[in-house]
Amino acid sequence: MVTNHESDTRVLDGVGAQLRRVRQERGATLADVAAATGISVSTMSRLENGQRRPTLELLLAIARAHRVPLDDLVGLPDDLDPRIRLEPRRVGGRTVVPLSRGGMTQAWQIGIPARAEKPDLRSHDGSEWLYVLSGELRLILGSQDLVLRAGEAAEFDTQTPHWFGGTGRSRAQILSLFNRAGTRVHVQGES
Repeated sequence: MVTNHESDTRVLDGVGAQLRRVRQERGATLADVAAATGISVSTMSRLENGQRRPTLELLLAIARAHRVPLDDLVGLPDDLDPRIRLEPRRVGGRTVVPLSRGGMTQAWQIGIPARAEKPDLRSHDGSEWLYVLSGELRLILGSQDLVLRAGEAAEFDTQTPHWFGGTGRSRAQILSLFNRAGTRVHVQGES
């Protein structure tokens, strides 16, 4: 178990890298930040290199100069920061946005192009729940060939050969919940 002190130490140890990242993202030099904050260039350099720990006053001045929230400079470690960084990726022509960090249950929002594709059925351990946010989704599940429309959902054991993709008529936005352990996704209030 991580204690508060250990957690604080990890956060403070990571501040220098966060300061450098934010400064570089904005195309600023150490001299630019020093001029905007009144903090010397040598102090800014020591802060970024981890040779000096920042005080709250220094962090507030730097946050104001960059016009960012203090959180962007402190950068909580991933295990302490509850926010999910939504970084879309392109996978096989689809846009996939992670909505969870992983773990037992993984969540994604997936944008599926309208184009019809040749189904490539797969099976693996787990359980999946799909919800169509908009458009139409073609789902092949074993011998069933289904079209799900906005507002419809499907839940299935992923050991059943399956595939989902475009219908050829409408692009789709879906929400996917996948559980590697194979336990069903339960809706609150379900017995």
